[in-house]
Amino acid sequence: MVSQEQRRRQLAREKFLRQQQRRTEARRRARLRNSVIASVLGVVVIGSVALYTTGVLKDDDKKKTDASGQATPSAAPTSKAPDPCAKPAGGSVKKLSWKKEPAMTIDTSAKYTLKLATTCGDIGVALKTSAAPHTVNSFDFLAGKGYFDHTKCHRLTTQGIYVLQCGDPQGTGAGGPGYTLPDENLKDKSLKNNTYPAGTVAMANTGQAHTGGSQFFLVYKDSQLPPSYTPFGTVDAAGMKVLNKIAAAGENTGAGDGAPNATVVIDKATVVKS
Repeated sequence: MVSQEQRRRQLAREKFLRQQQRRTEARRRARLRNSVIASVLGVVVIGSVALYTTGVLKDDDKKKTDASGQATPSAAPTSKAPDPCAKPAGGSVKKLSWKKEPAMTIDTSAKYTLKLATTCGDIGVALKTSAAPHTVNSFDFLAGKGYFDHTKCHRLTTQGIYVLQCGDPQGTGAGGPGYTLPDENLKDKSLKNNTYPAGTVAMANTGQAHTGGSQFFLVYKDSQLPPSYTPFGTVDAAGMKVLNKIAAAGENTGAGDGAPNATVVIDKATVVKS
């Protein structure tokens, strides 16, 4: 007999996977659509597409898309808790993309630390270099290029699973670096009973194998998920306080899965070799 709590968690996990798959499909369609538009109408339309994209991002808190890409009304606005975070530092997101995974340049036997200087406080992450070398190497590469700087953490879940998702320059859940990474460390000893413990940092993906890119999630409370998401780091004590502060402010739908009410922006991301 499956308990109500187990069923609720199962539904939450299934929802998480469905959303990842929808975002991948939307990204594929967008690439196809933009390539067709560009080939037919040329530079003039590129400017129009840029304006259209800007409008969509501005209206993102008012509209969402279903699996077919059609706009659907969002949930009624909910009262927000006070924003516990500071204003973002000056600067803008870089529009960067690569065709393939960067060459391995890190020392896989050394220790590395990821520091996320966010508007809500600093989050330190001890990276699992030897267990997830491709992932850590990618983060070292992307951070060195300023890829994560000024990006917004676009998703907070507060029911079923408890994660803050970041790493998308678009801020929509559809962005990525242009390449994908192999899954790694899926048998990490910390993943017991299909649970990603609080403090875990893992790669987001589409629900399919080897589809991680730049998006990642930080677990602020034990979350039951299938071991399909590369765990590549552990948040330090100070960073957990920051995550809990962000979680306490809630998300903007009131349904347990939406944009965080806190203004969570990564002002600067750095990877340092110990």
